[in-house]
Amino acid sequence: MPLRTFDVEPSEAGERLDLLAARRLQTSRSQIKRIIQEKALLIDGEEAVASHRVRGGERVEARLPEEGISPEEIPVRVVFEDDHVLVVDKPAGLVVHPGAGHPSGTLVNALIGRGISGGVDPDRPGVVHRLDRDTSGLMVLAKGEPAYSRLVAQMSGRTVRRLYRAVVVGEGLPRTGTVDSPVGRDPENPTLMTAGVGRPAVTHFEVLGEAAGHTMVVVRLETGRTHQIRVHLSAIGHPVYADPLYGEALPGRRLWLHAERLAFEHPVTGEGLEFDSSIAAELRASALALDASFALW
Repeated sequence: MPLRTFDVEPSEAGERLDLLAARRLQTSRSQIKRIIQEKALLIDGEEAVASHRVRGGERVEARLPEEGISPEEIPVRVVFEDDHVLVVDKPAGLVVHPGAGHPSGTLVNALIGRGISGGVDPDRPGVVHRLDRDTSGLMVLAKGEPAYSRLVAQMSGRTVRRLYRAVVVGEGLPRTGTVDSPVGRDPENPTLMTAGVGRPAVTHFEVLGEAAGHTMVVVRLETGRTHQIRVHLSAIGHPVYADPLYGEALPGRRLWLHAERLAFEHPVTGEGLEFDSSIAAELRASALALDASFALW
């Protein structure tokens, strides 16, 4: 990794390290945070934290990763593709984009050769929205800045329709319901998210059926916060089945959450597009292991 250095100017004293380094090194703040976590950024030869307030005269040394994301042969089913957008059916277990602990082997590595682009973060070219690593299902990515900006605007305007299928622990949910509660970083454990703090988040659900102490639901997102569905359903006492973070990890079972339907307006032609994804075989099998009636919904 190439070594980059700079000296903090007196006029920059008091700035946060991550913000200053991103500006001076002309890279993203997320990349700076990642190399800090990897202990590849030093101040006067010592390890630093992102929130460090710099002092004039300090020497910053950073080893940045080689520029560009390498394409990799990772199987991903393409549902729709044209010159402006790409819709894929992401498998469970695949991280969406490079980040701390996942420098490669991501969805972006799998698709970078197909022209995904747009946005300011070089680690997330064309990534309009994300799915958790262990969530399967439909995602749309942009090919170019115009498509990216217009798709992001649709997300912000809450006009993109995203439906998920989930099995949750417990019975007794109302037939339909809404969880309207902010979602943000857990102040006691920043690796997790929690309800009640952070940015506004709205999740709607509809019960399809219940059996054996579990319930199958369809979930519709208005907003797209990190872990939103998992946090909201756990907050009302019905965590997603086999959720290792907000419920209970179960050996041999994966998180029962699937992005089943995606609908949006084509960012260039204006055509309404809608896509469906079949429930994965391992999810069907784990639902049937709970009760055969889950096959009906």
